[in-house]
Amino acid sequence: MTTLPQAPEIPGAKHLHSGKVRDLYELESGDLLMVATDRMSAFDWVLESVIPDKGKVLTAMSLWWFEQLDVPNHIISTDVPAEVAGRAVVCEKLAIYPVECVARGYLSGTGLVDYNATGAVCGIPLPGGLVEGSRFDAPIFTPATKAELGEHDENVSYDVVVATVGADTAAVLRDTTLEIYTTARAMAEERGIILADTKFEFGARADGTLVLADEVLTPDSSRFWPADQWAPGKQQPSYDKQIVRDWLQFESGWDRTSGEAPPPLTDEVVERTRSSYIAAYEQLTGRKFEG
Repeated sequence: MTTLPQAPEIPGAKHLHSGKVRDLYELESGDLLMVATDRMSAFDWVLESVIPDKGKVLTAMSLWWFEQLDVPNHIISTDVPAEVAGRAVVCEKLAIYPVECVARGYLSGTGLVDYNATGAVCGIPLPGGLVEGSRFDAPIFTPATKAELGEHDENVSYDVVVATVGADTAAVLRDTTLEIYTTARAMAEERGIILADTKFEFGARADGTLVLADEVLTPDSSRFWPADQWAPGKQQPSYDKQIVRDWLQFESGWDRTSGEAPPPLTDEVVERTRSSYIAAYEQLTGRKFEG
């Protein structure tokens, strides 16, 4: 069972909730303070090891993408308490939709597992003969349930989303997800990076406005591959947490079906992961990561 460390006290902020990576607080103003920690999750576990500077990279990258995208977002301010400077944002309270909005342009991860078993992903039939890393003719919307801490997100069909949020909202979530993915993929490709897939979280304001929330297009929520090394049919090199997943699955000796917690990461895996996250930020944004 995953156990999170106690969230630190922040003056003027009331701790509300901790997820796998983020701690959420309510400020005296009634707005939310969202703090990205250095925690790393994999296979529905929060690992004992942390990745130095990870929270700052995630925050800086999300803020950069929010600047680029012509979509309403939840950011109010980056003026945050000194204790969490560089890794936190002040954001709106929203009614969050209970759906992970996933867009895929390439076959990998759980999409590949689904495809190999059924020839489809989330009920969407795909051509035969696809392999790890194959590019789709057009991106697809492959939603998932939002699991509680320690539980598994489950890929679901579009019909399940319709049943959960209604037909009109489901269509808006799908279309907006694919529009953002298409825009971001083109921007990433210009910078030598393939955005293989990503997931978004949306909420609604009191007036019904759809708002992009949480993190966006980070190495935690996306698969980023170096474009010059893309080779369908094998595991792709990546700028994301795949380094950690691969080490746990193939090198650590850990049995993910055992129910036992994963072992601590080696120093080498920690540093490679940190360097990978920073490289993704710097290549996408053109900015130097200051730490």
